[in-house]
Amino acid sequence: MKKLTFSVCVLLALGSVAFAGTDYSRESKSVVPPPCPQWYADNEFNFSLSGVYAFRNDNGNAFNLGWDDAWGGAFDAKYYVHRYFGFGVQGFILSANRDNFNGVNDNSDAVGGVLGTFTLRFPLNCSRFAPYVWVGGGGIWNGDDDFIVNATGARTRRGDNNGRAMGQFGGGFEIRFTPHVGLINDFSWNVVDGPHNNFGMARTGLNFAF
Repeated sequence: MKKLTFSVCVLLALGSVAFAGTDYSRESKSVVPPPCPQWYADNEFNFSLSGVYAFRNDNGNAFNLGWDDAWGGAFDAKYYVHRYFGFGVQGFILSANRDNFNGVNDNSDAVGGVLGTFTLRFPLNCSRFAPYVWVGGGGIWNGDDDFIVNATGARTRRGDNNGRAMGQFGGGFEIRFTPHVGLINDFSWNVVDGPHNNFGMARTGLNFAF
């Protein structure tokens, strides 16, 4: 009787171990890996500050950029209703040097612009990298009239500080260092009312997401 009782106890113990092992193996198979980090979010406000390089369409009389290329700065504020698209406001200011007119004119103007924009963003899954494209519309203006000084010293007014309508389209990419700070690089083509006024603009800067 004691041997029978002992045998039953041993069988029960072995059975418990076997079932425990089975449950453990099933549990281990059901472990789900953690999701990859998301660097771009819905309902995200973005504010960027950039350095700007602009160049003219041709060698003609560019109303807004003068006679040479220009350097400056820009800001861009966007609200992404969805992580893939957003609405914003962009502004920029450029220093346009006009000192190359027949070698006698020497004048620099501030050129500014403000536009409303619509942006499509394409964050790559599990990646810090997000290409984007946008379109915008607004206005651009000169800071001051300028004068041409000829060889005799006579001064002729050439500038026109009235604002002009401007359309813009462009594309670029962002790389996020953290979910809240990223590096942006992009290029836009700007179509300005009037002949010889179109220009390209490249931007590089930092974006802050909230």
